[in-house]
Amino acid sequence: MIKIFYTLIFSTLLLTGNSQKIIDQIVAVIGDKSILLSDIETQKLQAIQQGISVTEETNCMILDELMFQKLLIHQAEIDSLEVTEDMVKAELEQRIQYFAAQIGGVNELEEFYGKSIEEIKDEFYIQIEDRMKAQQMQQEISGATSVSPKEVKAFFNSFPEDSIPFINSKVQVAHLVIEPSINEEQKKSIKEKLNKIRDRIIKGEISFSVAAEFYSCDPGTQANGGDFGWVNRGDFVPEFDAVAFNIPLNTVSEIFESPFGFHITKIEKRRGEQYYGSHILLCKQVSEAQLAKAKTNLDDIRNDILSNNLSWENAVKKHSTDDKTKGSNGIIFNESSGSMFWDMQEIDKQVFLGIKNLKTGDISQPIYMETSGGDYAYRLLKLIAQTEPHKANMNDDYQMIQGYALSSKQFEDLAEWVNTKVNSTYIRLNDDYNQCSFNYNWVKKP
Repeated sequence: MIKIFYTLIFSTLLLTGNSQKIIDQIVAVIGDKSILLSDIETQKLQAIQQGISVTEETNCMILDELMFQKLLIHQAEIDSLEVTEDMVKAELEQRIQYFAAQIGGVNELEEFYGKSIEEIKDEFYIQIEDRMKAQQMQQEISGATSVSPKEVKAFFNSFPEDSIPFINSKVQVAHLVIEPSINEEQKKSIKEKLNKIRDRIIKGEISFSVAAEFYSCDPGTQANGGDFGWVNRGDFVPEFDAVAFNIPLNTVSEIFESPFGFHITKIEKRRGEQYYGSHILLCKQVSEAQLAKAKTNLDDIRNDILSNNLSWENAVKKHSTDDKTKGSNGIIFNESSGSMFWDMQEIDKQVFLGIKNLKTGDISQPIYMETSGGDYAYRLLKLIAQTEPHKANMNDDYQMIQGYALSSKQFEDLAEWVNTKVNSTYIRLNDDYNQCSFNYNWVKKP
């Protein structure tokens, strides 16, 4: 629970401004790094905003983690671990773009802080740099830690019977997708529309940003005038990278096609394998008749499978338009966990509704869906396997238990490292916190 608390507190970098004035004081010093009372109060405010209960122990828990982070940073500087300016700026740019997207755009972010983007970046540069130093130092300490099957078993056996966690039902699901493709006439119409927009931009009749706000169908950049910020090669599809790295800076590209639709882009800056710019996307829009035909095709495929005239595996290989799952017989992987199984409480709502009444091996009726590219399609869902809710055990839940065992061992390695460094590092702790029950031992041993 403690680690979850810390993860929530430190997962967000850009905190809301602390409008409440705090009479500040130094509560701890690690090496040449100070921790202020306002640092604790800011983290506590963030916890409250995330719905975390704050108790009398909260200040101690926050201080414990802040001291750990400061020790990592202090030691990283001693060991000269490399965090370059380019690395910090790239990370900062990604986070600025993420939070701008969350709040509605760069203008909204600037309005929220009452500062320009450059001023916001300057304010948070040191925080990002310190965070990256801490991450590198932690990787040096515990990155190579591993656990053997024997250690995993011993870890699981250390739990009292009444403390073994309860595991929700998990499912393995596959799909067969038919996404209608637009015909040449439709492509021509979209390209003609985008070409007219491009001509107006070049003639100065409308700015690129205004055109993006009016016409682009990319929800992630439309409100921001098409601005996608700094991105790395490979963040976008290859078709986009190919244009972005070859057109002259500050010119409007020719129209090009990607799986998402038709684009024009303007690249303002490039550095190494990164570029910064804007784009306008016109999505491929299929007709109702094309969608209806896709549904009819899926009905026929489903009937062939149920009649044993066609196997599910062959049907996916022959008919599915989803290249990501076509090679795995349609299995939808849980990319966040790397597993083929999904917790029923975490799976996509559309998939959940499609399989909730299926039995293992059943295939759904054709279901309307929206693809990751914002297009529309139909698909069949197949419930391949489903586990019953149960207490965790080594046979069914080894991967999960292994993950917890590894985290536990890494924490032990970090605690041992802290205990070693405490005796060789200058540490001063405010007397008000001497009674705290810390995870790490911050008191020098005689």
